[in-house]
Amino acid sequence: MKIKLIFSLILGCCSSLFSQEFQRTKYNFNSDWKLKTGDFEQAFQINYNDKNWKQVTLPYAYNQREAFLKDIEDLTTGIVWYRKQFKLPKNAKDKKVFIEFEGIRQGGTIYVNGQKVGMHENGVMAFGFDISDYVKPYPNNNVIALHIDNDWHYRETATNATYRWNNINFNANYGGIPKNVYLHISDKLFQTLPLYSNLKTTGVYVYAKDIDIKNKSANIYVESQIKNEFETEKQAELYVEIFNIENEKVAHFSSEVCTIKPNETKTLKTHNILNDLNFWSWGYGYLYTVKSYLKINGKLNDEVITKTGFRKTAFKNGEVVLNDRVIQIKGYAQRTSNEWPAIGMSVPAWLSDFSNRMIVEGNGNLVRWMHVTPWKQDIESCDRVGLMQAMPAGDAEKDSQGDHWKQRVNLMRDAIIYNRNNPSIIFYECGNEVISEAHMHEMKSLRNTFDPFGGRAIGSREMLDSREAEYGGEMLYINKSAGKPLWATEYSRDEGLRKYWDEYSPPYHKEGVGPLYRGKPANDYNHNQDAHTIENVTRWYDYYRERPGTGHRISSGGVNIVFSDTNTHHRGESNYRTSGEVDPMRIPKDGYFAHQVMWDGWVDIENPRTHILGHWNYNDTITKPIYVVSSAKKVELFIKGKSKGFGKRSKAFLFTFDNIKFHKGSIKAIGYNANNKIISSDEKATAGQPHAIKLTALTNPSGFKANAADVALVNVEVVDKNGQRSPIDNSLINFKITGDAIWLGGIAQGPDNYILSKKLPVENGVNRVMIRSGFKPDKIKVEATSNGIKSAKITLETISVETFNGLSELLPNAYLKSYLERGPTPETPSYTIKRHPIFIRHAEAESNSEQVYYSYDDNELTEWRNDGKISTGKITYTLAKPSIVNACVAKFTGWRSKSYPIRILADNKLVFEGKTEQSLGYITLPLKPVLAKQITIELIGVNTENDAFNEIVEVDPNKELDLYKDKEAANRKGDLRIVEIEFYEKIND
Repeated sequence: MKIKLIFSLILGCCSSLFSQEFQRTKYNFNSDWKLKTGDFEQAFQINYNDKNWKQVTLPYAYNQREAFLKDIEDLTTGIVWYRKQFKLPKNAKDKKVFIEFEGIRQGGTIYVNGQKVGMHENGVMAFGFDISDYVKPYPNNNVIALHIDNDWHYRETATNATYRWNNINFNANYGGIPKNVYLHISDKLFQTLPLYSNLKTTGVYVYAKDIDIKNKSANIYVESQIKNEFETEKQAELYVEIFNIENEKVAHFSSEVCTIKPNETKTLKTHNILNDLNFWSWGYGYLYTVKSYLKINGKLNDEVITKTGFRKTAFKNGEVVLNDRVIQIKGYAQRTSNEWPAIGMSVPAWLSDFSNRMIVEGNGNLVRWMHVTPWKQDIESCDRVGLMQAMPAGDAEKDSQGDHWKQRVNLMRDAIIYNRNNPSIIFYECGNEVISEAHMHEMKSLRNTFDPFGGRAIGSREMLDSREAEYGGEMLYINKSAGKPLWATEYSRDEGLRKYWDEYSPPYHKEGVGPLYRGKPANDYNHNQDAHTIENVTRWYDYYRERPGTGHRISSGGVNIVFSDTNTHHRGESNYRTSGEVDPMRIPKDGYFAHQVMWDGWVDIENPRTHILGHWNYNDTITKPIYVVSSAKKVELFIKGKSKGFGKRSKAFLFTFDNIKFHKGSIKAIGYNANNKIISSDEKATAGQPHAIKLTALTNPSGFKANAADVALVNVEVVDKNGQRSPIDNSLINFKITGDAIWLGGIAQGPDNYILSKKLPVENGVNRVMIRSGFKPDKIKVEATSNGIKSAKITLETISVETFNGLSELLPNAYLKSYLERGPTPETPSYTIKRHPIFIRHAEAESNSEQVYYSYDDNELTEWRNDGKISTGKITYTLAKPSIVNACVAKFTGWRSKSYPIRILADNKLVFEGKTEQSLGYITLPLKPVLAKQITIELIGVNTENDAFNEIVEVDPNKELDLYKDKEAANRKGDLRIVEIEFYEKIND
């Protein structure tokens, strides 16, 4: 009743606004659209007969029901038309009217009342048009029509160039209008929109300077581009009000009065110091509402609302710093489509929050959207949930030239202007691979021009030694830096379905078994959950052990690919990529909980956790290894209360208990710290026989809206008599639905992935279905049945959401609240110093002596090497002061395949002898602690070459494995080649 009352009040306000004196308004323009596939030459005409076209509410991609049903390569492409009739408000006569599209896919022509307004073709970015001269005032009817082509090979009209990011591998092609649309109506003296393409305007820019985290203050600046389209000059000032998250006004201030001539565009600026600020932070999406007005003759006009947050950033010493606290990057490289089965990317805003909040709840702190700019809905969602973002513009792979490069620059410009007020954007990404220094400079100049005060680093994948890029990092390998932060942009690229626990559980999938990929075994793409999780733990450990606090040069972390299984390029048995830590319906795999354990802190672990992989529902004949992921120093396992001893620890977080025999009852893991104090635990119990179906609804926090666009999720579980989920049940569930709603269903392994089917199996005892609302308020009844178990029913009620002549003031993200669970940025340090660096003064070598500096120059694209003879494989480092060195950290060229037999001498005393291990970057060699002035690394035998990671996925060994590889490199046995070397002394406890 409370929700209905709120909506009644809103609708009452909407009704009165249509009859009251005019004021600037942003309207939801998503309702009352029609679409039809095919090319109809006259469909732009006002009186074209669209009676039999499909009626939809945006966002709606015309082929979205194919999501996860079809391989990305088979998604429907071609021409589609969208049409809509609408009327302007009564008081909008002789006013400015702008239309804003958050994006279309791919290229489209827009018509209003039979006249061509313009085109937009990049398929990614928001754009807008001034349609003031095309629309008719109330009570006349208006017709808008769009002709859209989402062909994979679409070419830009002016240049005939393709768009490289319109790519069949990674950019799922949900065609038409898959994003929100808005209508803006203002007076003729107005603040512009941040839509540079077509309109050439930049809108409002809000930023903070002089940020004082400790004293909770900052100088808040507001700049607004204004335009006068009256025939006479006007005098106006920019007036600003700022409201906190409780909607309490905390500040108001003004600019000086400015004279604006007819058809002149100016930028007005004002600022004021705010105290008692709450800073936006990780898991603390504290946002302020900034209302900017034009004050004319003492009256406030042209209100523009900007939701934003204030935070402080720094990128230095190899570290990312948020609000004066170092944060290691921990998160996911997520496909920008961020799609769901049978609906694609066109989900309601609350569902974007649901998905992005899961990343934060799993202790991820950053999402790197891949290849193309995310839509505004996801960007604003990350603001609310406190999830940092790396925002790309548009790219496929590698650098571009000519028209392709111009497209990328224009897209980055538009994306920066449109999204510069969103605090969650921390990085601007200029390319999915390295670009030239000249191109990096060009992109950086856009940032400096349009977002000079946003506190964002601009860079690209790789760019390890770039002077222009402000961050970098390779796809998989571990990079370290003492300068700009380097973080891995995609790691742990293996795949595994949620359906497969292990080899001992139904459906008894043998680890790694699946179809060939490109003619070769595809074990890494067909993991069970145990193996997939262990791979994730293994890969993260490489970054964790080089985290801030471990030395002068550090890794700033990395992002795993991907968060949710995605309808893009795949390699395993499914027609979609299964690298996610959650499945397409966002049901977690064990990898999700493993990351939650390993990532629970800004850098060091701050909240200990323990998680037992798998379940405890085997038959009495099973003896198997049990894996526990824990941040404890040691873990003890108990079966039915009886200890089975302590697990073998590896990769810091993985504890293995071999040959554990199943006994019905409970399994418990207890984690202890170094002082044998219990700090965390996890327990699982054996479930009884499947007894009943359990249904649980998840809906929009402000009510399930009858607008043909809102969605409800229904969790489906098979439980025993006590209500405990049956973790090995895979029963087929039959669904019935009544009421005004559209069944979207879920996803599972089977025919057509069960997309849109009303028959759906649970997997490991659980699944999830999706229901889209209809156009009319109704009670939606869902019944679930299955052979041999008790059925279940659930009723959902949709609430009325009326529109007036195709317009509504109820925006898609209305009433969505910020996630504040993690609280403000802690004032304590995020890590402790683990060891002290011993700095190198200089080095000497018999061979290539002029290049010895390259081995310790903090540049991973340089190396020192001898001349290939064992006798010259020797280099001596003179330390800045005599020191007791107990560790050597090194990156040897060919780190993935080469093993170097070496010895290390400290003032001619042997402190290490052995073969170096292969790695994905750095290795740590323990040294016998000896006070010394010089350290010598000496080759004592032939080096060998054998790829220790020959099945690690999607890395070109000729490019990545050996940065300096030549035809003879593998054959030379007397090479000593050092990319970077570091020495450390132990900290006294």
